[in-house]
This record gives sequence, C-alpha cells and structure tokens, in this order.
Amino acid sequence: MKLTFSAPCIFGLEGICANELKFLGIDNVRAENGRVLFDGDFGTLAKASVNSRYAERIHILLAEFEATTFEQLFEGVRSIEWENFIGMSDAFPVKGRCLSSKLMSVPDCQKIVKKAVVSRLSERYMLSWFEETGPVHQIQFLIIKDRVSVLLDTSGAGLHKRGYRADSNDAPIKETLAAAMAELARVRPNHFVRDPMCGSGTILIEAAMKAKNIAPGMNRYFSCERWSCVPKEAFENAKAEAKENIRADIAFRALGSDIDTRALETAAHNAELAGVGEYISFERRDIRDFRLSDGFETVITNPPYGERLLDVKAAEELYRVMGERFRREKGKSYTIITPDDDFEKIFGRKADKRRKLYNGTLKCQVYQFFK
Repeated sequence: MKLTFSAPCIFGLEGICANELKFLGIDNVRAENGRVLFDGDFGTLAKASVNSRYAERIHILLAEFEATTFEQLFEGVRSIEWENFIGMSDAFPVKGRCLSSKLMSVPDCQKIVKKAVVSRLSERYMLSWFEETGPVHQIQFLIIKDRVSVLLDTSGAGLHKRGYRADSNDAPIKETLAAAMAELARVRPNHFVRDPMCGSGTILIEAAMKAKNIAPGMNRYFSCERWSCVPKEAFENAKAEAKENIRADIAFRALGSDIDTRALETAAHNAELAGVGEYISFERRDIRDFRLSDGFETVITNPPYGERLLDVKAAEELYRVMGERFRREKGKSYTIITPDDDFEKIFGRKADKRRKLYNGTLKCQVYQFFK
C-alpha cells in the first residue's frame, strides 16, 4: 500500500529531519513548517520510526481538504478508506487542533470526525455499534486556515521516548533536541564530547548513540505494531537491520559534570540503559572549575537559565563564567542552547553560527563557537 507520512518535528529542525530520512533511502522527502512529509509503505514506516533521531512522531497523512462547514468536514473525513486501517473491534479515539479557521470548536470538530469515521465503518462492516476494545488507532485532525489534515498516529508515546531515561533532573532537555545539538556540533565516532552542566546526561547519551549509530527506536514499542494492517515483519526487519548497523569499534568518549550528585547518579544509570555507559564518564564539578583538556574537544551544553531553573541575575553570572572558561582555542568548539537574546553580549563574544530552535514552547537560539 502506497502511503504518505508526516513527521512533525521541533520548529527549526525540519532540514535536519529531512536530511536524515533521505539518508535512510526514503522517497520523496519534503520539509514543511514544523513537519517533514515522505512517501512509502509499512516497511518505510518501520524504518523511519526505528531510526529517526529528530522526528517527534510518525503520522500517516490520510487526507487534506478545505472545510468551512461541519458538513464539508464530515464528508471529507467519511471519504477516507478507514477500513484499510481500522478493524471491527479496534479503538479509534479522536483529538485535534483548530487555528485561524471558521471551524474553531475542537470538541464539535471531534464529534463530527468521530461520527464520519463511524458512518464509514458502519457501512463497510455492517455494524451499528463498535466495541473499540482492540488496538488503539489514534486519529488526529489539524485545521489551519480552513485547511484540514487528517492523520493516524503510529507512534503511541512520542519518538523522544527512547526508553533509557528512567529518571531525569528538574528540567531535562528533550532527547530529540539533544540529538539535534549533537548533529549541529557534527559529533563523529572519534570525538571527545563534554557537557559541564550535564544534568541527567541526555546530551552526552544522544551524542554517544549517534557516534555508535545506535538507532533511537531500536528497543522500544510503537502502537502501530499491534495493528492488523501492519505486517509483523516490517518492524522486526527494521529493528534487526538497526542492530546490524551498530558500530562496534569507536574512539568516542565523553565527560559530563554537574554540581548535583543525584543528577550525576541518574545520568550514569541512564547511560547504562542506553547501552553507552562505557563511553561516558561523570564527575561532580562546578562550572567555575571547568578546565579545557589537551587536543580536540566538543563542548555541548544546555545551561540553566532564567525561565527554567535560575533567576535572571544568576543565569547572567553563569554566562559570564562560561565566557571565561570556554576559551577560543584551536580544536575546541562550543554548542550552547539558551532563550536569552543577550547571551553573546554576556558571554563576551559573537557566535560563529546561530540557529533558532524551540525547546518546548520556548524560543531558543543555538550559539556555536568554533573559530
């Protein structure tokens, strides 16, 4: 079955996410605002789900159409071949969002979408009532400027849930964003990576997984694996191939430090769960005691800041200390994410490269220093 997929991603990561899917050999990849579209079959779905470091989840894009009335919404949804995906006993809850559209009541739109799906399936299965006790097929709709997108979520838990983060500190960075920072820092299998404010270790773990080529979804479950329409071998093959692609011999190593002993214990535990414990060391150290090592060094960090853990004055003092410790030196690079627009001024020098990203709903900049 030829399908179109939608991979929503963090705003600012569309290009990185698209390049990753192209590298996997996936067809007709195109980046849009906040998502990447691509084509394929259920084997493609499995490959993207298991291997994508930057997508937030994978949806099947079932239809897109204009609707300014409930009748148009009903008919558009009813025309979709739901019977190709949803069985007689399967569950199909509905959720969605409306933005800048004539149809702005989410609860009303939910009812219309549900009614349309039931109408279609009732006709196909000759049933008047559905138990919905089987596997969940989460239906999602998005109505923006009267343009309706109807999707089926295949992931269940978001793709940032790799399965290794049993615990975390107060404000952990999302795994997908941490992976993107490692990509922007051009982490390779022979790099020495440091995070002097590592918290629960997510950035270093994602960097190590990238260096070792451990697929982020290799050891987790996806909701569509229970769907009767998805061949069992699709995910079995994708996970087996991912296992074969893990690099055995790498020179990668990483060092994480933090002032919170409990966070360091959590980080070490998470690294073991992720299968990269042997490549990462952790130590208790204040950023004021940070010292550069000899040779090449890649520093990637997500410092606490005013809107997250510290008050504004404490955050600014931290940036000043970072500016002193993160010296301009041959073979050293620094990749730092923060929402503070004055970061460069307080840090003490202009970034060689900047990139806008969102950490949740918080607009941030990734500042990179490498010259």
